[in-house]
Amino acid sequence: MTFAHIFLLAAIQGLTEFIPVSSSGHLNLVHAMTDLPDLGVGLDVALHAGTLLAVMVYFRRDTGHLIGGGVDILRRRKSPAAQQAWMIILATVPVLLAAAALMASGWLTLLRSAQVIAWASIIFAVPLYLADRYGASDKSLETLAARPALLIGLAQVLALIPGASRSGVTIMAARGLGFDRAQAARFSMLLSMPVIFCFAIIGLADLLANGDPTALGHAALAAALAAVFAFIAIDIFMRMMQRMTLAPFVIYRIALGIGLLLLIS
Repeated sequence: MTFAHIFLLAAIQGLTEFIPVSSSGHLNLVHAMTDLPDLGVGLDVALHAGTLLAVMVYFRRDTGHLIGGGVDILRRRKSPAAQQAWMIILATVPVLLAAAALMASGWLTLLRSAQVIAWASIIFAVPLYLADRYGASDKSLETLAARPALLIGLAQVLALIPGASRSGVTIMAARGLGFDRAQAARFSMLLSMPVIFCFAIIGLADLLANGDPTALGHAALAAALAAVFAFIAIDIFMRMMQRMTLAPFVIYRIALGIGLLLLIS
């Protein structure tokens, strides 16, 4: 395991996790299209932990608000914070159930081919463009109700297909339901926190069971680098959503998909 390899994976994970281009698709392409080895579950956990730290720090006020809402839920106290926390939970449940089913069936591994990534990148770019182009902008996340939260959560299930992009499908659903670009991006990133946390916890046991100090050191380095790249990417993306459409990401996805299909044909 070299510094260059760790740096590459951390850069890809950090820069693509929260923008609508699919971080899992890009990471899978590194292993599918190069001779670089898969560095295992431990490093994957570290990369996700780094991006989780970045989004929690960037949206620290929202993070504190949601944590307070979680406390209110445990205390059975009604509050705006508790309502928002419930909406995040509701939108998270579908993808966790679907992921558990796919992992148990073994289908999740079958979806990691370059061809699947290419087609998913192209196919899911189309509704992303349409939702962004024709979606209304008349709703606020502060008044998010159960039905739209669940619909966004159901859309998030599609992100289990590498290349579809968790950020892409959740922003697509939010734009289609009437949220502006900045609000849709913000909700997508807030929704990423429990998802990334749950998937990181699944692999954490493997990292701790290894107990290799060198592996732990590599994991810490990967997490730190991923956090830096992710924080920068979030800041740039949120600024972009204030003044431009998602068209550049749609064009990139379609170009990437076509390029991959030509390369593997």
